[in-house]
Amino acid sequence: MPGLPFVDDSHLPLDDGPEAIEAIGRHEASGMWGRWDANRTDGGWRAFTTDPINHAFGWSVRHHPEHGRTVLLMGDGQTSFLHTQWDGDPLLFRAGGYWWDGTTWYRPGQIWDPVAQDHERRKARLAVTVYAADMLDGRAAPDRAHLGKVAVSDPNVTQPDNWLDHLALWARHHQEQDGALPLGRCVVDLSSPELTGTQLIGAPEMAELGGITASTLRAYISRGNSEVPLPQAVVGSRDQWARAVAQDWVEARQRSYEGVGQAMSAGDRDSLPPGAAEVRDRFAADFRHTLFDRPDVRKRWVLRHRNEESVTEVANELSWSVAVSLDRIIPAHDLGMVVQGAILRDLGDYAEEAKKEESWLLLNLTPAVGKMLVWYIRHFPGEAAATIGEIQRRAHNDWGVPPADMLRALRRELSLDRGKLTEEQRKTYFALLAPREDTD
Repeated sequence: MPGLPFVDDSHLPLDDGPEAIEAIGRHEASGMWGRWDANRTDGGWRAFTTDPINHAFGWSVRHHPEHGRTVLLMGDGQTSFLHTQWDGDPLLFRAGGYWWDGTTWYRPGQIWDPVAQDHERRKARLAVTVYAADMLDGRAAPDRAHLGKVAVSDPNVTQPDNWLDHLALWARHHQEQDGALPLGRCVVDLSSPELTGTQLIGAPEMAELGGITASTLRAYISRGNSEVPLPQAVVGSRDQWARAVAQDWVEARQRSYEGVGQAMSAGDRDSLPPGAAEVRDRFAADFRHTLFDRPDVRKRWVLRHRNEESVTEVANELSWSVAVSLDRIIPAHDLGMVVQGAILRDLGDYAEEAKKEESWLLLNLTPAVGKMLVWYIRHFPGEAAATIGEIQRRAHNDWGVPPADMLRALRRELSLDRGKLTEEQRKTYFALLAPREDTD
C-alpha cells in the first residue's frame, strides 16, 4: 500500500506461475498454507502462500493479463480474505477499501444489492489514478532507501518519512525485470475530492451521522460489529473517514434488518413493528378481561389464593387464548396460497423429467418449502388439507400426476426430518386426505 516500505520478494517463484506459489504453502511444515485460483472475469489468476522464512507473514499475488501483477506482504491470517475479495473485478485497494477495476475507482462496498448479490458499486467522485511516473519527479534518491527483509519485518511498521525514495528504489528494481510494465502504467494511488482533508471526519462526527455516541462507535470497531468501514486515513493516531464513506455506512445501517425494523417500529412504546404491536394490544385486552373482569379469576389474586396451582391455571387460560387466536395473528388462508405457490414451483422443476421417466418419485421439495408445509399442517391442519387438495388438482391438470402419487410424494418429502410431525401423525393425516378407491 502507498506509504509502506517495500520488502524483498525475490525468494518467491513469482515468474513460475500460480501453482509454484501455492506449492510453497503446501509444504509439510506446520502452520503453512497456499492456494491459487483462476479469476472469473479477466482471464488472470490469484494466489497466496505463507512466507517460507517468516510464518507470521503471507504473500498475496494477483495477475491480470493487461494490468500486470500485484504482490502484497500481509499478516498470514489476512491472505485468504483478500483472496476472496480478488475473485472478481477489484484489482487494487487503496484508502481503506476504495478499489479499482482497471478503469474506475469505487468507494468501499457497503450497500447490498439483492439482485446482483453483491454490494452496489458507487463511484468515487472525480477520482484520478496516480501512477508511479506521476510521483517520481527526479528529486527522489533510491540510494537513501533500502529494501526490507521479511525475516526481520515488523507488522506494525509505520510509514517512512522518505517514502518517495523507497518508491524510486522499487522503480529501479522494477525496470530491471523482463517485460515490466512502464512506470506510467504502474498504479500507486488515487486522488479524489472525497479524500481531501476537508472531507475527512473523525469518530465523533461519524457517530453523530449514524445516530450513536462516539463511545458506541468505538465499541463497534473494537468488537468488529455493525460493519464499520475501515478508515481512509490516520491523522495524529486518530482514525479519519471520508464523509461519503460515512454516509454510505449510515445508509447501509438504515437498510439493514435492524434498521428497517427500527424504522417500522418508530413511535411504538415497546419498539415493536406494527403487526407485533397489534398482537400485543389485542391480547392485552384479552388478558385484562380474563384477569380482572371475570370474578372467578380475579378472586385468585387474593393473597391466600396466590399459590402455584392457581397461577398455573391462570397461565393455562391465557396461553389457551393465544393458541386459539392464531388465525388472528397469521392470515392462514393467504399463507396457504403462498405455500401452494412455493410447492408448485418446486415440483415444476422436476415434473417434466418425472413424467418422461414415468416415476413420480422424482418430485422433490426444497428443505425450506418442506419445513413450511410441515409448520402449516401442524398449526392449521384444516386449511393445509384444502391447500394440498388444490396442489393435487393443479399437478394433475398441469403435469398429469395422479392424485394418490402426488400425495405419496408430499408425504415422502415430509418424512425427511423437516419438521416435528411424527410418523403416526403423518400416517393419520395423509390417510384422511387419500383419495377413495372404487369399491364396485
